[in-house]
Amino acid sequence: MQAKQSLRFSRKDPKQFFKTLNQRVNEYFKEKNVPKTGNWKLYTKAIIMFSLFLVPFILTLTVSMPQWVMAILMVVTGIGMAGVGMNVMHDANHESFSKRKWVNKLMGSSIYILAGNVYNWKVQHNVLHHTFTNIEGHDEDIDAGRIIRFSQHSKWLRIHKIQKYYSILLYGLLTINWAITTDVKQMHRYLKRKLSYGKFPNPAKEWTKLVISKIAYYSLWIVLPLLVLDVAWWKIIIGFFVMHYTAGMILSLVFQLAHIVPNTEMPLPDKEGNLEHTWAVHQLYTTSNFAPTNWLVNFYTGGLNHQVEHHIFPHISHVHYEKLAKIVKETAKEFNLPYNEYDTMRKAIIEHFRHLGVLGKNPELV
Repeated sequence: MQAKQSLRFSRKDPKQFFKTLNQRVNEYFKEKNVPKTGNWKLYTKAIIMFSLFLVPFILTLTVSMPQWVMAILMVVTGIGMAGVGMNVMHDANHESFSKRKWVNKLMGSSIYILAGNVYNWKVQHNVLHHTFTNIEGHDEDIDAGRIIRFSQHSKWLRIHKIQKYYSILLYGLLTINWAITTDVKQMHRYLKRKLSYGKFPNPAKEWTKLVISKIAYYSLWIVLPLLVLDVAWWKIIIGFFVMHYTAGMILSLVFQLAHIVPNTEMPLPDKEGNLEHTWAVHQLYTTSNFAPTNWLVNFYTGGLNHQVEHHIFPHISHVHYEKLAKIVKETAKEFNLPYNEYDTMRKAIIEHFRHLGVLGKNPELV
């Protein structure tokens, strides 16, 4: 997807919202005398998530068991896959997992066993999504092709009338698409547009890494089980799909609840490419928290339920978001700015699908 125009955020912030918020957050870390990166809580969680991801897979390869048990273990592997993505890979590729660059690089590379690619992810997520959040034609995370209409600015098709019913079935295909086609298409598009997070890489080197990582990926998840297990090949493919569908469903839902809900906006620039708000204020209008006090949701989603805090402070590890939320919420209120959140995950899910129903209506009749 080509960006339609160069965008510019407003520089007018007479009340100095972000400067004030940033000062308060820095004071918090100074007062608590803790680093902004991860701590023992995150490292412990990383061990738990990697175990949830890899132990069930290892058991299926090494322990004799009924095939229905194998199927259940592949669901658990999918849950672990999403857990590693949200808690480890995500923080690491935002360079907030650790103070040490090599640790961030190593943990960020976990994306390769999740079927993704570091270069592509950093461009799509760190550059496009975090900069141009919810702006059609720029934020690829809200572009689902023609099959789902996530924005009121997207073209409406008759099939969208029932999108609130079928969309959930498509959400599970997220990571399987990474494994099969998305990475190739993205790399071609991003390298052609000279996009990068930091220094522009050597294209030949990136293509080589992509090919090698995909060969290694399929060798681990498909070829190895074919060689080790006395199971029909098509059942192994089904197990692979079950793992990905589980992870894709979780990751998609977490994203949708943070951005595609009624209380967030889909801003458009003017003809010159100017946006109404500063970058930080824009994040408040385009993100939403959900279940902020739910221990399990906080733990498992890697703080992605605190999307407001994450978007304003992406280089701060998610283990701090619950504490920072109070500061952000109070500061937003003080400056008369929105702070979007749903108290429960159930409420956020209901509102998301209700919103898809609204977006599915013919705009000419609304």
